[in-house]
Amino acid sequence: MTTTLAIGQPTNRVDGRHKVTGGAHYSADMLLGSMAYAVLVGARVPSGRITGIDTDEARQAGGVLAILTHENLPRIAAQPPLIPSLAGMPAPGQTFFPLQDEVVHYAGQPVAVVVADTLERAQHAGALLRVSYEETPSVTTIDQGREEAYEPEAIFAGFVPGRNTRGDVDAGLAQADVRIDATYTFAANNHNPIEPSATTAAWDGDQLTLHDATQGVAATQLTVAALLGLTPSKVRVLSHYVGGSFGCKAMIWAHPALAALAARRVGRPVRLALTREQMFTSVGHREEQEQRITLGADKEGRLTALRHHKLSPTSHFDDWAEPSLGVASQIYACKNYEGIYRLIRANTMTPTFMRAPGEASGMFALESTMDDLAHQLGIDPVELRLRNYSDTDPNTGNPWSSSGLRECYQRGAERFGWQRRNPEPRSHRDGNRLIGYGMATAGYPVYGPNNPQRARARLYADGTAVVQAATPDFGTGVATVMTQVTADALGLPVERCRFEGGDTTLPTIAAAVGSSGAGMISAAVHTAASNLRDQLIAQAVTDTQSPLHGADPGAVTVRDGRMMLRDAPETGESYGDLLHRNFLPDVEAAGSWSPSPQSTRYGMMTFGAQFAEVAVDPDLGVARVRRMVGAFAPGRVLNAKTARSQLMGGMLWGLGQALLEANFMDPRRGRWVASSLGDYLVPVNADAPEVEIDLIEVADDVVNPLGVKGVGEVGQVGAAAAIANAIHHATGRRIRKLPITIEDLL
Repeated sequence: MTTTLAIGQPTNRVDGRHKVTGGAHYSADMLLGSMAYAVLVGARVPSGRITGIDTDEARQAGGVLAILTHENLPRIAAQPPLIPSLAGMPAPGQTFFPLQDEVVHYAGQPVAVVVADTLERAQHAGALLRVSYEETPSVTTIDQGREEAYEPEAIFAGFVPGRNTRGDVDAGLAQADVRIDATYTFAANNHNPIEPSATTAAWDGDQLTLHDATQGVAATQLTVAALLGLTPSKVRVLSHYVGGSFGCKAMIWAHPALAALAARRVGRPVRLALTREQMFTSVGHREEQEQRITLGADKEGRLTALRHHKLSPTSHFDDWAEPSLGVASQIYACKNYEGIYRLIRANTMTPTFMRAPGEASGMFALESTMDDLAHQLGIDPVELRLRNYSDTDPNTGNPWSSSGLRECYQRGAERFGWQRRNPEPRSHRDGNRLIGYGMATAGYPVYGPNNPQRARARLYADGTAVVQAATPDFGTGVATVMTQVTADALGLPVERCRFEGGDTTLPTIAAAVGSSGAGMISAAVHTAASNLRDQLIAQAVTDTQSPLHGADPGAVTVRDGRMMLRDAPETGESYGDLLHRNFLPDVEAAGSWSPSPQSTRYGMMTFGAQFAEVAVDPDLGVARVRRMVGAFAPGRVLNAKTARSQLMGGMLWGLGQALLEANFMDPRRGRWVASSLGDYLVPVNADAPEVEIDLIEVADDVVNPLGVKGVGEVGQVGAAAAIANAIHHATGRRIRKLPITIEDLL
């Protein structure tokens, strides 16, 4: 007997109709009785202190309910430490909470909250505030702070050492036949999901309810509870629909707590929604970076040494940097390695996660240098990478839990038509345009939570099932995928299963960050649904009226809502028959999952290979990406359609990172030059090339019960490098900066 599994099928999104018809309600859509509206007023200087706030004119404006400043805002109860939200603990975006004193640390820092009975009146009153400052000198760029750079003990909220070494890099460079020393620069990037961050807060006595745009409702709950001195049970967070995040909603910034404080002050529900401009100063960013790589190899292209240093600005209060040296230190066999982070204290908010945080930038530098090495040695770029392939994690010596990287190179090259590539730069033309082919390796770590992940499954007597977990769906399709996981575990059709999430009253799930969501949520859901199935089978085999009475539970299987003997499928009964006979309207079971201790004995990473074709107009300096091909090995694929969607989104973001996305600090004013989508460029449909994706499923029994690694971020890793390498192949120019602009190619 064969059964078609729901897992892996390209099932359509269960929430698609709600989204396209307007039935999906987001955090800023919540309409509560007597709603008030709050707006943030940001500092106009990057460094100094507030010497006065004249609120008279603003208070006289119509509809104003409150103006909160450092002079009258209650002090927070405690400032939680900076811990990634995946840890399942309070997760503030930075260890600084505004409006506690008169000191200004960065431009855009909230200095006032204005609350009024309409949004327009709040905005008008905010514009009438008169804030005076005593400005002090600021540092906002690498060049301004280079001389004051320091080496931190750890970065990334203390989870990544500031220095990582193995072997003897100097000896490895000395024995190298070829050495490359290159410096790469990266403009800062800003998050711009369709939905700006927003919170709607309401109090009922001492019970606080927050509708928050977040990647983790528990992270919001625990952070706001700590800031306000509440027990978490007094804070309920709901987040049913989130309009994109990409990292800016992974950590919890000041606005949810400020919305709660404002609502408590005015005694009414309050909505606080960030403007598009405030998204550039309120939810972190990918920091400006400078990376230097020194690479040594023998004549056959095998690496003898790799030195990789990174310099970037952080805030005055946190040692934060993207872990750009992580995957770059693990992707190839190289016994001599040195990676060092250096930071600059700057007048900026703390940077934060941004899709493929560190992997996208670090692998751009490494993969551009590897392409340079291939060109200098006359070795095909794919072959060079195969010569440096490693079956183990070079940092630990542990074997990979699964890889598939060789297959990614092979199948990606075949689909792309890599064999047509003439290795000589400027050898391909299409009319006046120079055509280039480029490729790069992709890799992203498999992260797991520190605490148990929980879910609950319930089956009704009518044969339908619901599975519950607190996680919100921020565009990844988790609600769809978890119905598929539930369906297979219970032996039900997908259409008879549904998923409920986005509410802290449901079983706790950590924030779905770092491509961990699919793995950890599916593990909890699978465990809960499997426990429920086993519970029903156990009840059937002990029920004297059941056709399965006395059977070995291990001999019973489930399909189409029916329990039956595996070797005699005609013997069995439906779930509904069992429940009706026993007067049970429903039955439920819980499930909990934590990473296995054996996972520490393996290196865990999702691998892939990126290929790109570009056309460069040599007269205008315009580079257009014509084709992108990605081959990825993400373990087990839960939904082929949503997985491809995630990977395609990452690849196209890699295009934006390569050619468009950039923000810069004006060193004179200490403020971002771009503060809107009119100035901060992102790819549009006209920029999108043909994108092909090949999914290579490799069994992995280490990462989690279903062998799922996740695809949210690996699609961006290597995409910019493949495009830059294609530009070099087209033009003969090696561009060592992101983004690559027209000026670089003229």
